[in-house]
Amino acid sequence: MLLNIILWIVFGALAGWIASLIMGADAQMGALANIIIGILGAIIGGFILRALGIGDFTGFNITGLIVAILGAILLIAIVRLFRRA
Repeated sequence: MLLNIILWIVFGALAGWIASLIMGADAQMGALANIIIGILGAIIGGFILRALGIGDFTGFNITGLIVAILGAILLIAIVRLFRRA
C-alpha cells in the first residue's frame, strides 16, 4: 500500500514536470504543484480516453505516463484560461 502511494507520487511528479516543461510553466511551479498536476492529469487523461472508447490506461508504464502528461498539459491549459479571465 505504501509503495503504491510512493509510486503514484513519483509518477505524478514526473508527468507534471514533463507537462510543465512542455507548457513553459516549470519556473512557476514547484515540486508539489508538479505532483498534483501530474496525478490530476493522469485522472483527466484516463477519463477522457475511456470516454472516447480508446481504452483503459492503468498502471505504471510508458502508455500511462503519456496519458498522464497529456492530461496534465490539458489541465495547465485550462488553468491558464481561467487565470486570464
